[in-house]
Amino acid sequence: MKEAAFNEADVRISSSQDIAGQKTHKDTIDFGFRTVQRTDKARLVRGVFDTVASRYDVMNDLMSGGVHRLWKETMINWMAPQAHQKLFDLAGGTGDISVRFLRSGGGEACITDINQAMLQAGRNRRELKRLANQLSWCVGNAESLPIDDETADFVTIAFGLRNITDRQAALNEAYRILKPGGRFLCLEFSHVQNQALALLYDSWSFNVLPVMGQVIAGDSESYRYLAESIRTFPSKEILSDMFAQAGFVQIRVRSLSAGIACIHSGWKLD
Repeated sequence: MKEAAFNEADVRISSSQDIAGQKTHKDTIDFGFRTVQRTDKARLVRGVFDTVASRYDVMNDLMSGGVHRLWKETMINWMAPQAHQKLFDLAGGTGDISVRFLRSGGGEACITDINQAMLQAGRNRRELKRLANQLSWCVGNAESLPIDDETADFVTIAFGLRNITDRQAALNEAYRILKPGGRFLCLEFSHVQNQALALLYDSWSFNVLPVMGQVIAGDSESYRYLAESIRTFPSKEILSDMFAQAGFVQIRVRSLSAGIACIHSGWKLD
């Protein structure tokens, strides 16, 4: 199966947009199509991932038709890991990115996640057990990481930023823990650019995916939330603005599979 062509471009920073990509009301935030108290979102998201942790890889296959595997390989290839480099993968869950990083020549990886059930699902994977001497695990909130300044050569987050309450805080933390010369990459579902494909994708997301979630995991509502969270996530232009606000430079975006997903990349140069 071949990956659809992607475009790489400099991103125009448009300060007229809502930098945070979220409502300006400080007390509320999106949880899918619902508006909830900001203090409640982390608990609600934790409940979703407690439910889907054991089926997380199946969930990603369902949501992307299996193409998420190619998207992750594209991100790792763009990183070009070296043996002296250390990765911190935020919302790293079951360890997909860390496994690929190490197998592609990276030196060390730390999988961080706020959700203990997700980390446990990762610890149970045989391929991660074989890489145990290069791996570490950290229970931590991406908005306030228990990690020292300037520790990482790479920081990544894949399909996790949209579930974080304060996304700007998470980007700021990624910048903080990077060494000067380090790089942050975010792989996330985005907004489909082709109208016909967008209609088909919406039909799949809202009519088929929750039903399959019920059949496979006994939980349609969590899968419905995950589909909704994609639609409320900031555009690639707004997310680029957020990168810039955190301090990143040389910001680039690769659009994957007609915009179903995007990889954002930014560097910390000082």
